[in-house]
Amino acid sequence: MEVLRPQLLIIDGRNYRKNPIQEKTYQHEEDDEDFYQDPMEYADEPCDAYEVEQTPQGFRSTVSAPNLLYEHIVGKRGDTRKKIEMETKTSISIPKPGQDGEIVIIGQHRNGVISARTRIDVLLDTFRRKQPFTHFLAFFLNETEVQEGFLKFQEEVLEKCCMDRGVDSSIFQNPKKLHLTIGMLVLLSEQEIQQTCEMLQRCKEEFIKLQELVDRVLERFQTSGLIVKEWNSVKLHATVMNTLFRKDPNVV
Repeated sequence: MEVLRPQLLIIDGRNYRKNPIQEKTYQHEEDDEDFYQDPMEYADEPCDAYEVEQTPQGFRSTVSAPNLLYEHIVGKRGDTRKKIEMETKTSISIPKPGQDGEIVIIGQHRNGVISARTRIDVLLDTFRRKQPFTHFLAFFLNETEVQEGFLKFQEEVLEKCCMDRGVDSSIFQNPKKLHLTIGMLVLLSEQEIQQTCEMLQRCKEEFIKLQELVDRVLERFQTSGLIVKEWNSVKLHATVMNTLFRKDPNVV
């Protein structure tokens, strides 16, 4: 890792440095890896970074996450959870596989609960990034004028470039699928899909100009953690030609 340029994770609008993680492969468990090997460092973590409830037994905080990611917090043979509990002096309750619910952290010290919550959030973010995209945000260009203009463009290209290698109708987008992409999503539960629908409805009511709309939509989804932050503004574009379209049986 470059010391002066460490990899940063943005969670709830805050930046965290990500330490390198060793991955071990076991002889009979090649597909089951323990990604939490080294302690994570969090200096001067503010006490109000998370909502922590004081109880008669100490302090308590909860984490909402898709149950698909629970196994990564538990770790192989429960090692990841045990390590976090030992280092933060907390107790972590995680729903069983296939069950919905919240991850519950309890401890005698507020800072310990916050530290455990931070580590869990970083692990959740890390493994969410490893999941394939499931959805994308886009505006469909379904106006008749746009589709007619695209077909005219396609006709002219094929006429002028018909002798060029690889240029044929199969690399053009289906006119009915033309769209402006805002960002790619990883939605791992029905709750996250519902959250996405509600956020889009609020964005529709609050934003007016197209560029402002897409930038603010992107910002809101980045803050929620549903989109990985890679840029601050959307470069609006529509893909009209791509050789990958040849693999799409719906392209005509």
